[in-house]
Amino acid sequence: QVQLVESGGGLVQPGGSLRLSCAASGFTFSNYVMSWYRQAPGKERELVATATIVGTITNYADSVKGRFTISRDNAKSTVYLQMNSLKPEDTAVYYCNAQWYYSANVHYWGQGTQVTVSS
Repeated sequence: QVQLVESGGGLVQPGGSLRLSCAASGFTFSNYVMSWYRQAPGKERELVATATIVGTITNYADSVKGRFTISRDNAKSTVYLQMNSLKPEDTAVYYCNAQWYYSANVHYWGQGTQVTVSS
């Protein structure tokens, strides 16, 4: 049974930091490109960050470059998103996504974790 379980969300003040985690099970984690997406109320889901299968290549949305860092630990089947200098516009539900390296048609989603940036 495939599972992606996000954790680490919460309420934080502007300028603060959070670290999200996504623990994967039920598939060969090292064969999947891992990404974080987010969806704010009334907006479409957007790609935040991606890490390739060994994590040496990463990509970020322009809005989070220099503030967010994606990393993965294949031994623990876990992907992380370190979020620094948080802004109110970062408020959203954050989702973990796993996409099979060999086919974009095979992918899985987590249930999401809420991040709220507010004073």
